[in-house]
Amino acid sequence: GNIEISNPVLLAPMEKVTDVPFRSICRKLGADMVYTEFIDTRQINNNLNRLEHKMKIWDRERPVGIQVYSGDIKSIVKAAKKVAALNPDVIDLNFGCWVDGIVSQNAGAGMLRFPDKMVELARAVVDAVDIPVTLKTRLGWDDDSIVIDELAPQLEEAGIQALALHCRTREQGLRGSADWSRITNLKKYITIPLILNGDIKTPQDAKNAMEVAGADGIMIGRAAIGNPFIFKQVRSLIDKGSDNIEISIRERIETCLEHLSMNIEYKGHADLQEFRKHYAGYLRGLHESKLLHKQLVLMDNYDEISNELRSYAAKLLNEEHTQQVHTDVTDQRMFSRDGLL
Repeated sequence: GNIEISNPVLLAPMEKVTDVPFRSICRKLGADMVYTEFIDTRQINNNLNRLEHKMKIWDRERPVGIQVYSGDIKSIVKAAKKVAALNPDVIDLNFGCWVDGIVSQNAGAGMLRFPDKMVELARAVVDAVDIPVTLKTRLGWDDDSIVIDELAPQLEEAGIQALALHCRTREQGLRGSADWSRITNLKKYITIPLILNGDIKTPQDAKNAMEVAGADGIMIGRAAIGNPFIFKQVRSLIDKGSDNIEISIRERIETCLEHLSMNIEYKGHADLQEFRKHYAGYLRGLHESKLLHKQLVLMDNYDEISNELRSYAAKLLNEEHTQQVHTDVTDQRMFSRDGLL
């Protein structure tokens, strides 16, 4: 469509993770585009109002795609029209989810057993809506049925405008290593943007995916859970060649509080418990953070949580300052002694 991004770094759609607050934080920290949690088209068609929390979009997070899944043409077309009316920047089709509950419906990666039908589904959605349609999938069902080289050009011909490829088979799930070499080969067959997904764990991984594998962009999933700062680090390495971006204690704490504040704005105070899963990521590696984490999960008031986190940050910063002063004094004494000698 009209979305132009240089060396795009995208946040992958993840169930129970990529809600509005998390997407907004990732966008602020450098993600170029984000996606909703994946949504069953049957739920969209049966009761759209109940899915408002999954499909709501804030302007601050654009560009954003709403991702849907289905193995039924009528269902996915009907749902796509409803989704398009919500004005996302793209509709993304999930043909990559490997879990049994989705595959058993011949949806997600289950459709890799029926590549012709996948193309038919994609074309039907493209024809039904006026906004760009993108697609996320895998290499094939298993190692004996790698279909992506033949499938991708057909998806492009059907009107898909970008393809995100998780470089594993459905049979692998999340096991083993993602085969990035498939990206290099696939670039020979399609002209639409090709986004690499799978095993992007560090900023250097992201750079290698673009420079070595030749991807047009990369999509980060699990590595962003608890560490949305990875987008800031990746952008710095790709754009400036610097991989020495340290995330300060103060930035960690203030970002955590901003995320929590957005969560309350979006879901209300009642969902403070739901936010607890994020504390461990923001505090990972900090001194005595496990003890703080145990205290935070018992709190249900924003001001109380804010005071506790900021007091903790101030204590750590003071300890760092004291340690630095001690080190500087020691260095000065050593210098004086060496000078005398």
